[in-house]
Amino acid sequence: MGELHLEVYVERMRREYKCEVETGMPQVAYRETITQQADFNYTHKKQSGGSGQYGRVAGFMEPLADKDYEFVDNIKGGAIPNEYIPSCDKGFRKSMEKGSLIGFPIVGVKCTINDGQSHPVDSSDIAFQLAAIGAFREAYAKAKPCIMEPIMKVSIEGPTEFQGNIFAAINQRRGIIVSSTEDDNFSRVDAEVPLSEMFGFSTVLRSLTQGKAEFSMEFEKYGKVPASVSEKLIADYQEKKRKEQGK
Repeated sequence: MGELHLEVYVERMRREYKCEVETGMPQVAYRETITQQADFNYTHKKQSGGSGQYGRVAGFMEPLADKDYEFVDNIKGGAIPNEYIPSCDKGFRKSMEKGSLIGFPIVGVKCTINDGQSHPVDSSDIAFQLAAIGAFREAYAKAKPCIMEPIMKVSIEGPTEFQGNIFAAINQRRGIIVSSTEDDNFSRVDAEVPLSEMFGFSTVLRSLTQGKAEFSMEFEKYGKVPASVSEKLIADYQEKKRKEQGK
């Protein structure tokens, strides 16, 4: 379904069914990751009558290039009992579901535990899960986290006379032109463009090329968001959280 179809349906809902509809840009599937190694040494301690909760987890996290997540157990001498090692893994996995920058999943992190401490009475599965969550948050803040955005592989085909307009449209969208080919009066341009910049592109392309060009796109990779865009995304997320808390 194209943008024009959506606009027609929204207008019909307003006119025929008297439904006021709020419209906006589709949500981009951002990701968060870390850019440097950071240590953690976190103790979870809670006492509230009877048996409490106790667990200490120490180690470090580092960037991971080829996988979303990896857990390494380097515990020696039983500092953390074997039955609680999977609890640490669970805690780290839970922490990666939602990052602190803009609330999107965290990827590309390797967590290594090499020390810790347990209590004969107060240690439990949940205690070490919470200790791992606290340890992850402690290290994540120090590991220089950044936002990643989906980069799309975009192919545009149209008359050669409009090639300059196509180049300009790609550059305005933070795109990188990978290649361009010409065959008689027909040309094809391949580029890598952030998904967040591609909304509304079909309308723009139609206008720039008198409706004679078309494009296709597919997911290529995740790339780091520029600082200016990152700051805006973080500010928008903080504003959204404030509004939710104020309700």
